Amino acid sequence: MAEINRKKFKVFSLSANRDLAQEIADNLGISLAECSISRFADGEIQVEIEETVRGHHVFVVQPTHTPVNENLMELLVMVDALKRASAKTINLIVPYYGYSRQDRKARARQPITAKLVANLIEAAGATRMMTMDLHASQIQGFFDIPIDDFRALPIIAKYFLEKDLKDVVVVAPDHGGATRARQLAEYLDAPLAIIDKRRPKPNVAEVMGLIGEVEGKTAVIIDDMIDTAGTLQTASNALTERGAKEVYAACTHPILSGPAVDRIENSTLVELVTTNTICLDEKKQSPKIKQLSVGHLLAEAVKHILNDRPVSTLFEKSD
Repeated sequence: MAEINRKKFKVFSLSANRDLAQEIADNLGISLAECSISRFADGEIQVEIEETVRGHHVFVVQPTHTPVNENLMELLVMVDALKRASAKTINLIVPYYGYSRQDRKARARQPITAKLVANLIEAAGATRMMTMDLHASQIQGFFDIPIDDFRALPIIAKYFLEKDLKDVVVVAPDHGGATRARQLAEYLDAPLAIIDKRRPKPNVAEVMGLIGEVEGKTAVIIDDMIDTAGTLQTASNALTERGAKEVYAACTHPILSGPAVDRIENSTLVELVTTNTICLDEKKQSPKIKQLSVGHLLAEAVKHILNDRPVSTLFEKSD
């Protein structure tokens, strides 16, 4: 039986990212707890917990990426099962929080799905949630349970510092990403540039202009997620046309839908640096894509929670 600070705990993995869950368990020096996930003939999800959780602090690893609805429903069903099995606390490790892009009403009669999902998670019975780089920080306020939103930026910055790139300029792909880009620029002691982007419709981007100097420099584009990579391809090509010597990109969440990998391979990008918040199948593997692990960071978060220590000290750690 695993214990930290005299607290019994277990780590479960659902279907979305078992490799990351295994890394977290390995860092904690434990085995993953056993559960089985099956489907009824009509597709309904059934979860069976195969060992006792009564009185345990339970951690469930499940990012809600593609297939978003399946992974989200798995998570909700698991939380309900744990609640009914008398788990002491139900702590969700959701490195990628699906539906986060709809965090406000941009137009009339639009939903706020980030809030809807928060309501569903709370109603199911979760007592805490850990995430990585929420699309919008205000999503934390959609919950009435504790939320720890960890940062991948120190891990990404450490990787680029070790590459020892010369004449670096950090590039925000749009005005909304300027804060994130400025933070990376501070880590790398580099100047900042901002792409003036227009998005006429979802997953379509047009570069209208560039604020800052990139000629003769190594450009590093930073974003929180990359979906179809249309913005990334357009931005990298625009930076090359404006004289950038090399173009790298970095993001926390590699969604990489549809033509994303082809676009990355056919762009002027040297490399896309990302994390393993989302597990990439073989079709999404590419020599241009480098994944960094967040398993150690999330395992440390589990230790801090069980030891009743603040997790804020982990937000800036890069190892």
